[in-house]
Amino acid sequence: MKVTHRDEWRVLVTIKPRRPADLGLTGLDDLAEFIAPPGPITIAVLPRRLGKLSAGMSVPDDMMSRDVDGAYRQRCDEIAAELRNRPQVAEVTVQCTETHTCSYCWLRWEVLTAEQALDPAYRQDERSVAGEPVCCDKAIAEFRTEHGIPQLAEAGEGA
Repeated sequence: MKVTHRDEWRVLVTIKPRRPADLGLTGLDDLAEFIAPPGPITIAVLPRRLGKLSAGMSVPDDMMSRDVDGAYRQRCDEIAAELRNRPQVAEVTVQCTETHTCSYCWLRWEVLTAEQALDPAYRQDERSVAGEPVCCDKAIAEFRTEHGIPQLAEAGEGA
């Protein structure tokens, strides 16, 4: 059925700088005035790749962990915990990009919406329901088996 891929892990941190040191500009307090930006600043902090061993040396992430998503999540959580301890930090969130594909045909995972299930132009047959996948016959067959819905009729049957 649906396979979820996660990548592009990142920690979004919102800071509210009040002095130059909040931006890493140290040693200027006695020499310069500081005008803080009018609102918060949000930046992305990217975790180092799991497989990065040293400068110029790396291996695939799956050689470093059996649970790559979990390892990246843990690494981002550690970064987030460290950032939350900083006085200029207002908010920290961990995010990633999720892509859903079909385990049979590897196309993007899409399902019928409630409106599409009512429209004959979108339905496979009169038994199509909201939530039914639309990518391939194998995914539809699995969905219908799980939900007790009769399978699609073979071409030429019932005519």
